[in-house]
Amino acid sequence: LGSDTGGSIRQPAACCGIVGLKPTYGRVSRFGLVAFASSLDQIGPMTHDARDAALLLNFISGQDPLDSTSADVPVPDFTEALTGDIKGLRIGLPKEFNIEGVDPEVQARIDKATDVLRRMGAEVKEISLPSSPYGVATYHIVAPAEASSNLARYDGVRYVYRTLEPEELIETYRQTRAEGFGTEVKRRIMIGTYVLSSGYYDAFYLKALKVRALIREDFDRAFQDVDIVLSATAPTAAFKIGERMGDPLTMYLSDVFTIPCNMAGLPGISIPCGLTSAGLPVGLQLLGRTFDEETILRVSDAYLRETNFHRMHPDL
Repeated sequence: LGSDTGGSIRQPAACCGIVGLKPTYGRVSRFGLVAFASSLDQIGPMTHDARDAALLLNFISGQDPLDSTSADVPVPDFTEALTGDIKGLRIGLPKEFNIEGVDPEVQARIDKATDVLRRMGAEVKEISLPSSPYGVATYHIVAPAEASSNLARYDGVRYVYRTLEPEELIETYRQTRAEGFGTEVKRRIMIGTYVLSSGYYDAFYLKALKVRALIREDFDRAFQDVDIVLSATAPTAAFKIGERMGDPLTMYLSDVFTIPCNMAGLPGISIPCGLTSAGLPVGLQLLGRTFDEETILRVSDAYLRETNFHRMHPDL
């Protein structure tokens, strides 16, 4: 299992050549999860193939009285959707996702995957998600704001780590958080505290919530014409550990294709669609309508049966 706030199930899945599914917000209980951004976090399976993802989703889905955000909606047997047939399915390619910075090898794998789905009987058409270019900026206001609030509970008194040399109460708080949180977590807490502060709430946080609503409306309109939305999971294949820690902006832009799904609360899946010339896996992302995990699992299963990419291993 993984937790996905802006792509943290789908991105690792893409980097490792496995299947990673972020369910619809509310499909799976978040009880027991260390909350980062409560309106975005969702738990989902990371598996070898689409059938395993469907099986695991069967068991973790459903309303939970211990999580008020879990939805009271029927839970189907997701494995019944895995028919292998996608004839007549409508697939949308967002024109706004044609951006600079996408590795040509990644784009080539996505184009080839699109051709495979078309050959299997799907109808492919261009769509527009006009607010999606603002997704990364919006996310990095909303998510840190919620993290600033959520992570305030880790004070060295009630939960997990506590500084080994506490002096008095305020110093215990200060030292615990200084030692226990990493640089990136501290950065996000400070950004979140700033955007929620007096005089900046309306200018940043409130405006971000309005843009988030526009992103959701874009998807609602798109899904009137298509059944799923297709893109790369990430603009590049895996990068080295720590490679982008000194350049947070570049690191944040890795989520450009995954974030809109979380902002809209939609289900999304990453499936392997081949390797780069360096032997690194490439992820294909499929997004579906709210509580329609069945369709993205159906397409994922059919595609993997056709290509067998989920049985390939990184060639390092």
